[in-house]
Amino acid sequence: MQFPLPQFVAVSASNPWTYVVFGLIGFAFGFTLEMSGFGDSRKLAAQFYFTEMTVLKVMFTAIVTAMVLLFGAVGLGILNFNQVWVNPTYLSSGILGGLIMGVGFIVGGFCPTTSLASASTGKIDGMLFMLGGFVGAFLFGETEQYFDGWYTNSGYFGRITLDQVFHLPIGVVVLLIVLMALFMFWGAEQLERIFGKKDLSTEPKLRIAGAGALFVIAVAVVLIGSPNLTDKYNRLTFTRTETIPQLNADPIVNTLTYTADEMIANRLVFVSPAEAFKSKYNQAMNPVYLDVRSEADYNLYHIEDAVNVPLERIDEVIPVLLTEPPANTVFVVTSNDETAAVQAWKILSASSVANVYILEGGVNNWITFFGETDKTLQANPNAGDDQLGFIFPAALGDRYESCSPSPIEYEKLEFEAKIILQLKRDKSGGGCG
Repeated sequence: MQFPLPQFVAVSASNPWTYVVFGLIGFAFGFTLEMSGFGDSRKLAAQFYFTEMTVLKVMFTAIVTAMVLLFGAVGLGILNFNQVWVNPTYLSSGILGGLIMGVGFIVGGFCPTTSLASASTGKIDGMLFMLGGFVGAFLFGETEQYFDGWYTNSGYFGRITLDQVFHLPIGVVVLLIVLMALFMFWGAEQLERIFGKKDLSTEPKLRIAGAGALFVIAVAVVLIGSPNLTDKYNRLTFTRTETIPQLNADPIVNTLTYTADEMIANRLVFVSPAEAFKSKYNQAMNPVYLDVRSEADYNLYHIEDAVNVPLERIDEVIPVLLTEPPANTVFVVTSNDETAAVQAWKILSASSVANVYILEGGVNNWITFFGETDKTLQANPNAGDDQLGFIFPAALGDRYESCSPSPIEYEKLEFEAKIILQLKRDKSGGGCG
């Protein structure tokens, strides 16, 4: 049986109106920048002299407004935060890049996005700043090879957020940041009054009501809280497309929706040893075998290239699995039988790790399927639930013959294909740039 090509779910391709929405959002963003004066380098640079703090106030208003709405939606179960792309943290290179951008902001009067807004309105200084950005990007690309190891490895923390850093509930972090922003707004106005001789009595009173509303919503986010892993699991749904062939007629295509428990009950996430093995040679996929057994069992026997992550430590690797692997990665979770693998599948799926499957029958079934000629392995009649069902003469890891079956010998394996690649959210930009 030929291994099927992956099926991708691309919302933007199936619904052209998505591009219209994206275009309107982009236009609204640029329009807001220009209306706020972000296309004027003199107004932007004035914030460093404390005479005009519009940049700080507009940027932080956007940040905290988006934050309270985002985590309010998360708390209500409307949005899964794990499906939101969070740029990995590179602390050392981030600090250096921030200094470079900050100096460039002071000298040139723009950041990358505001220079685009300025250039689009015909301002020459914005065009020159944008040109400088292109020159800088070119020079970076030409010299990146000399410091690649430093900026990608020094101070790397992966996907990490403030609630993880300070070990606080997300709602509490949201409230603290809102309070900080409100204090900054007040402080910015005082600086404008002192250094810019600004008359605060002419400022609209509506800003006070807005600040109060922001505080109330932040408190509501704290009270709502965040869904736990069980809540996330119970909300999971999976969409599968089934094609029913018809005699002398077009096939019938049905789109079915399953809960997570139904996916397990119907064995839709269990892949046979044959399919798991053949996926290694499918160029459209990047299979990763996640071995959730104990280190002792892993050292006794494991499939070639399997990565050992004991079940009790599965939470530690979730941030990595959400950000690092390519979009076409398929995770095949393995245990001795299926018990630990099913539990790991539930945790990973509830955490929004995409394309997770379970090795049917676990390592024991793999050995039974591929170990017919491996005479060194003997069945263990006393094996219990999710224990190794074989007796091993030595802890050879992946050096047993059946750990790495011959692709030539098993070239014509037949199996029922279960793996369907789902499109993952991709990287996105952030901040001012």
